[in-house]
Amino acid sequence: MGQELSIVELIAHADIVVQLVLLTLVGMSIACWVIILAKQRTIRKASGQSARFMELFWGARRLDHVYEESKEFDCCPVAEVFRSAYVELHKLSTSAQQQGDGIMAMDMTASDNLQRSLRRARNHEMTSLERLIPFLATTGSTAPFIGLFGTVWGILRAFQRIGATGNASIQTVGPDIAHALIATAVGLAAAIPAVMAYNYFVSRLRVIGGELDNFAADFLNIVKRHFRSA
Repeated sequence: MGQELSIVELIAHADIVVQLVLLTLVGMSIACWVIILAKQRTIRKASGQSARFMELFWGARRLDHVYEESKEFDCCPVAEVFRSAYVELHKLSTSAQQQGDGIMAMDMTASDNLQRSLRRARNHEMTSLERLIPFLATTGSTAPFIGLFGTVWGILRAFQRIGATGNASIQTVGPDIAHALIATAVGLAAAIPAVMAYNYFVSRLRVIGGELDNFAADFLNIVKRHFRSA
C-alpha cells in the first residue's frame, strides 16, 4: 500500500502550471480578505459617526457650531458633505457681502453652485468608500474559472500520464486528479467569500448613498428656507 500524501505534499509535487494557478488564487483570496476586513471596519465606523453627526446637525441651532463640531468626525461621509456645502455657502455669502448685497439671496445661480458642491462631495465620499470593492466582484467572477483552468490542466496531465505509461491505475493518475480537484476547491474558496462580501458591501453602500442624498436635499431646503425668510 502506497504512502498517503498530505495536501501540502501534493501541491509541492504538482505541475508548475497548477502551482501558479494555486498561487494566483491564494493571492487573490488573501487580498480579498484584507479588503473585506478593512472595508468592514471603515463602513461600520462611517455608519456610526454618521448617526451621531445627524443627531448633532438636527439638534444644533447654528451651522457654524455644527461646522466646528464636525471636525471631530474624521470618518463620517455625511460630515464631509456638510463641510463642503458649508464652505461653499460661506463663499457665496462672502461674495454677496463684498458686492454690497447684504444678505445673500438664494437665487438660481447660488442654488446651483450649492447643489454642485453637495453632489461633488457626495460622489467623492462614495468613490472613496467603494474603492477596492470591485476587486471582490472580479475575484468572485474569475476565481472559479482560474480554478477550472487548473482542473482541466490536471486532467490533461493525467491523460498524458496514461498515454505515456499505458496504465490507468489510481496510482498513476491519482496525483494529477488530486491536483485538479485542489485547484477547483481553492477557486471556490476564493470566490464564495468574495461574492458574499461584495453583495453585503454593495447593500451597505446603497444605504449610505441614500443617507447622503437625503442629507443633501434636507440641507439645501434648510438654506433655501432661511434665505427666503431673511
